Amino acid sequence: MNQKVSFKSLMEILIISTRLGMTSFGGPVAHLGYFHEEYIRRRKWMDEKTYSDLVALCQFLPGPASSQVGMGIGILRGGILGGIIAFIGFTLPSVIALILFALLLQGVGIGESGWIHGLKVVAVAVVAHAILGMASKLTPDIKRKSIALLALVATLLWQTAFTQVGVILISAVIGFLLYKQHKEENTSFTSVPISKTVAVICLLIFFGLLILLPIIREMTSLNWIAMFDSFYRSGSLVFGGGHVVLPLLEREFVPTGWLSEEEFLAGYGAAQAVPGPLFTFAAYLGAVISGWKGGLLATFAIFLPAFLLILGTLPFWDSLRQNAKVKGALMGVNAAVVGILIAAFYHPIWTSSILEPIDFAFAAVLFSMLVYWKLPPWIVVVTGAIGGWLLSLL
Repeated sequence: MNQKVSFKSLMEILIISTRLGMTSFGGPVAHLGYFHEEYIRRRKWMDEKTYSDLVALCQFLPGPASSQVGMGIGILRGGILGGIIAFIGFTLPSVIALILFALLLQGVGIGESGWIHGLKVVAVAVVAHAILGMASKLTPDIKRKSIALLALVATLLWQTAFTQVGVILISAVIGFLLYKQHKEENTSFTSVPISKTVAVICLLIFFGLLILLPIIREMTSLNWIAMFDSFYRSGSLVFGGGHVVLPLLEREFVPTGWLSEEEFLAGYGAAQAVPGPLFTFAAYLGAVISGWKGGLLATFAIFLPAFLLILGTLPFWDSLRQNAKVKGALMGVNAAVVGILIAAFYHPIWTSSILEPIDFAFAAVLFSMLVYWKLPPWIVVVTGAIGGWLLSLL
């Protein structure tokens, strides 16, 4: 439990997560693909099943699922400090970019730039690769293929904030019923370097802040308390990733006069253009409201719930997933995740990226670079940006 983590290991986590934070375009689904490629395929920091179970756990939790997966990988690799470093590396590049944008470039329309469209096409290649890899592992039989299909259909036809949570819960029940007697030959055990006492404390802090912050906000007239409460609540109550948090943040800050609709939309365009988690949109909002200090406060507040939840659940996760009945439920959830990935691959990734035949041809080239030629993801990202810019000139 209290294994020592070397400085070299922590630096490795920082370097790799920072590189991912600078190159991971395309939203939460694409991020899972980048993580899978870098942490699982290339570095083998954990096996396929452990990664898929970690993804399933983070799908259950509110907050930014891809960021929580990154935190979880960092925690399993280097303890609490490893999780913090993985989070900082993956998040800081987009936080800096969005704070600078808020301070210097408010109102600049960059949403239709050619290089941004190229990055959207990169996301098509990355997510397609992730789907192929995960589907072969997580849906090997007709029952799980059927669960994935049902998840795909439901997610596409009923696009609400709670659909994904409902699909996952129903899939867990179906998996439990179908696979509660299932036995696997290869059972993976993961050492979680956090005690259950620390986990319980983190869960108590999470719920305590959720209850107390609105009360303190009403008792005081401090702007920074009100900001912290709004961002913390947004990060605590959102299921389904970054795109779902945007309307919630808009309701928190635009009608109340913290910033204008135009400022909000300008930041949304910038958030689409930078790598890393979409939740860093909070950094832009905080910087518009209260300068760079507000940007850092907003980032800390919106991601704090995700960190407390992943710390609070990981120590119990391994014992739960070794239970035969829980394993069956997880098998159903993992199959549903494949369906959800395919649904997200179609909308919004495919529908916003593949607009003409040349886009599809470009995506096929990028996919081949990643899958067949085995080029590093950052080369694919750079090629996508340059290619998108060149295509916009035609």
